[in-house]
Amino acid sequence: QVQLVESGGGLVQAGDSLRLSCAASGRGFSNYAMGWFRQAPGKEREFVAAISWTGRITYYVDSVKGRFTISRDNAKNTVYLQMNSLKPEDTAVYYCAARVGISRVPGEYDYWGQGTQVTVSS
Repeated sequence: QVQLVESGGGLVQAGDSLRLSCAASGRGFSNYAMGWFRQAPGKEREFVAAISWTGRITYYVDSVKGRFTISRDNAKNTVYLQMNSLKPEDTAVYYCAARVGISRVPGEYDYWGQGTQVTVSS
């Protein structure tokens, strides 16, 4: 069982940066691949980025490539999402999730955080 808590969201202007954190508690964090997803009002939850348990493999949705970076610190049981050059279309609730084996598919993740709001004004 893994519990996940996101933090770091907020209200920023277009072009600004934010770093989201997802702190995990419970057993076996370093065994899990981690993903970041987001959900805007009236839209389905979508994949943003994922990282393997070693940190060697990362996936990104095309719309954030070159702007967002996912990383993890297994010693701190934390995964991060560095978001640069933010755009209004990045506005959403951001969720972190955990599963065994890296994936882009939300339905394949077993554990989810409560989400953190990111709002980007133009």
